[in-house]
Amino acid sequence: MKHPYRQLAALAGALAITITASQVFAHGDVVPQAVDTTGLKNLGADFLEANPYRKDKTAIRIGDSAYNQNCARCHGLGAISGGIAPDLRYLPLGDEGDEVFLQRIRKGSVRDGRVYMPPFEGILSQEAMWAIRSWLETVHEN
Repeated sequence: MKHPYRQLAALAGALAITITASQVFAHGDVVPQAVDTTGLKNLGADFLEANPYRKDKTAIRIGDSAYNQNCARCHGLGAISGGIAPDLRYLPLGDEGDEVFLQRIRKGSVRDGRVYMPPFEGILSQEAMWAIRSWLETVHEN
C-alpha cells in the first residue's frame, strides 16, 4: 500500500509544475500587434514633436486598444505598472511628456547591452504612437 502522504506530495508537485509552466507562458505572444488607426488624420513620414491628437476622442479610443495590445504586458493594465517597467501614469503632461514618450517608444531602451524596451519605430505608425500617448494622458496622475 502506498503512503497517502507520498501521493499527496506527488500531486502537489505536479500541480506546482503546471502552475509554474502556465505563469511562464502567461504573457502569450509578445509580437507587436498591428494598430488600426482608421479615423485619425494621416501625419506623414516626419515625426511631429508634439501630440496632434491630444484630447481627441477617436485617438483616445484607438490608443486604449493599442496600449492594451502592445504595452500592457510590461507597463501594466491601465498603465499601472506591476514593477516590470515604469508606471506610465506619471509621464509629464503636454509637450514635455510628449518628448519623453516619443523618444522611448521610437528608440526603446537598452542598457549594458540588455533590451529593457524594444524600439517600436518601423513597427507602429506615428499615428498609433500618438494615439497611445493620447490615451495615456487620460490616466495621468501626479
